[in-house]
Amino acid sequence: MTLFEINEKSSIPIWLQLKNRFIYLITSGYYKPGDQLPTVRGLAADVEVNYNTVSKVYMSLEQDGYIQSKRRQGAFVLDVSDKPGVSISSTAEIVTQEYLKRCFELGMSLEDVEQQFALSMSEAKAKRAAG
Repeated sequence: MTLFEINEKSSIPIWLQLKNRFIYLITSGYYKPGDQLPTVRGLAADVEVNYNTVSKVYMSLEQDGYIQSKRRQGAFVLDVSDKPGVSISSTAEIVTQEYLKRCFELGMSLEDVEQQFALSMSEAKAKRAAG
């Protein structure tokens, strides 16, 4: 599995799919402050999209304060821990969207997902109660 997967059938534009994935990876701690992101050309080749698409993602992430681009050095993750709008709930929303996406890709119906989630919640509650 790759870090970046594009759903060409999605109504969400490719650049926004990539941006949302980056935001998730940054806010969840996968990418830490100071980490260098893949090059624009490298990521474009990896996910088989136009260079300009990835460039748009990086520009948007920079405008939103997630990354800083340094000429001839690359793009680096900024510390977003105190950034307004970056919270556990916004990260949880992104994680939930990723979870749903994966479930639907597996062919699960909405009802199947709901049942599986309820089962997982029951198990988590039982483990928490047990100690």
